[in-house]
Amino acid sequence: MNPKLKSKLKDILGKIQPISMEYYYKAQERLDNLTKPPGSLGRLEEFAKRYIAIRENLRPRIEKKVILVFVGDHGVTEEGVSAYPKQVTHQMVLNFLNEGAGINVIARHVGCEVKVVDIGIDYNLGPISDLISKKVAHGTKNMTLGPAMRREQALQALEVGMDIAHQCVSEKMDIIGTGDMGIGNTTASSAITAVITGRSVEEVTGRGTGIDDDAYLRKIEVIKKAIEINRPDPSDPIDVLSKVGGLEIAGIAGSILEAAANRIPVVIDGFISGAGALIATQLNPHIREYIFAAHKSQEIGHGILLEKIGLAPFLDLSMRLGEGTGAALGINLIEVGLKIYNEMSTFSEAMVSQADSK
Repeated sequence: MNPKLKSKLKDILGKIQPISMEYYYKAQERLDNLTKPPGSLGRLEEFAKRYIAIRENLRPRIEKKVILVFVGDHGVTEEGVSAYPKQVTHQMVLNFLNEGAGINVIARHVGCEVKVVDIGIDYNLGPISDLISKKVAHGTKNMTLGPAMRREQALQALEVGMDIAHQCVSEKMDIIGTGDMGIGNTTASSAITAVITGRSVEEVTGRGTGIDDDAYLRKIEVIKKAIEINRPDPSDPIDVLSKVGGLEIAGIAGSILEAAANRIPVVIDGFISGAGALIATQLNPHIREYIFAAHKSQEIGHGILLEKIGLAPFLDLSMRLGEGTGAALGINLIEVGLKIYNEMSTFSEAMVSQADSK
């Protein structure tokens, strides 16, 4: 194993500290003095408080925002676990770059930049403008036959995620959202969730791209077989990631680690981003404080995964697209919370009487 990779991961994990409760409580004071009953704007107030505590800035504004879409293929698609062929992965990358996908539409609406990262597509796209090429491998291996990737590859993919997020820090991004693309990645996410949460494969496995009953039953058996053959260690998140995970999941996890180390809030999308967050929080529990869960996916394992992390999703819109679509919506809601915090008048400013203190 590359000692530099291991050392880099250790250094990043050591930098991650609990968020500042001093800033959290100061933000609460201002929110309670705004012209409204205390707490009456519900979770929008929570978003503002948490953002302020993460950034350690009592007057923050979200001006630069980005969705990181990590893309990788999965060898387990050989087992017929998806309704779509593997080539859809690289075809959708071209759609992202041509700004024709769901994430492009929603990101434009909320003012988010979209960065697309090839971390493991099983296809040579060649040099393409705006595609960030950081390929660790041409997809993962078929995890029913052995580990999805070598441990060193999992660490390399984590490093890619860290490096991409570090670039976002250099660009002074105020918030990061995570997204994904990869045919077969709900299979890997279900396997990760089952291993780390201890729940049964049936409890955490959904229909992904909309597979029929026969394919769904096959998907469950495929995940069980992969876990049985590889025996991932639930106490070692890198072992779980390498044996039954995905390159894009590792990239998401790495971006979360780097963002947390630099006090940048991260808004995760659905099930696949959640699997990356689950790996990250198993490496350092404080990371949970830096993550916002944008929505609850239709994938049945997502709620179980979020419960394990300890995150309450903002929305439940029956979404299951991925790409970062939910994360973009979540970023928009956090921005609304901060605008309330920054722009609403206090009782004294508006010369409005406060509630009786009896």
